[in-house]
Amino acid sequence: MTVVFVHGVPETPRVWSDLRAQLTVESTALTLPGFGTPLPAGFTPDKDGYAAWLVDELKRFDGPVDLVGHDWGALLVLRVATTAGVELRSWAVDVASVYHPDYAWHPWAVGLWEAGVGEETLAARRDAGPDDPAGSVAFQTGLGVPKDVAVEMAQAHDETMSRAILGLYRSAVPNVSADWGAAAERPTASPGLVVFASADAVENEQRSREMADRLGARWVPIEGSGHWWMFDPTGQVASTLEEFWASAR
Repeated sequence: MTVVFVHGVPETPRVWSDLRAQLTVESTALTLPGFGTPLPAGFTPDKDGYAAWLVDELKRFDGPVDLVGHDWGALLVLRVATTAGVELRSWAVDVASVYHPDYAWHPWAVGLWEAGVGEETLAARRDAGPDDPAGSVAFQTGLGVPKDVAVEMAQAHDETMSRAILGLYRSAVPNVSADWGAAAERPTASPGLVVFASADAVENEQRSREMADRLGARWVPIEGSGHWWMFDPTGQVASTLEEFWASAR
């Protein structure tokens, strides 16, 4: 079996390294185009473009994979899991409540929608130093991301990544479900796992549970964990995922 991880915004595959080191299974972490890498010629960095890209990447693997997504990566995984683009052995995501039809984007995301304002917001984020309280490093370390990881991901945030981030959020107005929700009203063909990080400010327990029920997925709370729940020195997250993958065989 192969586990494939998909990161979120504004991140790189580095976000998965600590968790992958705890696993006993083979895994790989994909790099979203534009997130520390160039955008391919002709690639449109919006939610549909990234979903199509993910399908193409998964087709490169020899057989179905166990797909895991976080943040925007989770939204892309849910899109793939609810359409017939590629066969999955299983899928696992966080922030399922963001896929709910009643979800309202948080203020930071809404602030990126306006032309000019979003560009300025992300330019300020890029220019912030590692000790700047308004920067990504301080924000992420305050929520449990090790500083070396936060610094590495912040260093990858260039104008290309900002363009990609804006493309994603501006293609999801008023929310992701407005375009993609119809396909998520029925159970998926492959087993699913919804991880609920109880201390994640963008999450909502009721909506997370509702999405898990609609998709026929298992719902598992990670008590006390925040948005970056994968940084777990206790091994609870790794055990939860490996037990799920074993049950999906």
